[in-house]
Amino acid sequence: MTIFGAINTAGSGLGVYRTWMDAVSDNIANMNDAVPGDQPAFQERFVEAAAKGDATGVGNGVEVKGITYGPTTGRLAFDPTNPSADAQGYVKYPDIDLGEQMTQMMAAQRAYQANLATIDRAKDAYQQALELGK
Repeated sequence: MTIFGAINTAGSGLGVYRTWMDAVSDNIANMNDAVPGDQPAFQERFVEAAAKGDATGVGNGVEVKGITYGPTTGRLAFDPTNPSADAQGYVKYPDIDLGEQMTQMMAAQRAYQANLATIDRAKDAYQQALELGK
């Protein structure tokens, strides 16, 4: 681990949590997208993260390993007046729960803030160490 290991580790966390917030905001933005009942619905996004580097994972940070997608089955609604309705009058909406998405967003925001605080504390500690040498 380098002298700036805490900053590097927390910085990698910032990237993962930013990606998580982007995925959640994408889910929320598309949760009311209607498609004809016989077409696939918008797929919910999920961020997969893992420790970087060697097996111990100590001081190496985290990284986004990938994005997975939810099912396309969605939920059918009978709405023959909707311009997206199929011949039978059905539209399909993504099966995304707003409450769950808001909970995910709050968790990602808190984790992002915690990583920012870690970087700020490490920066202050490094500055204090430099002051000792004067």
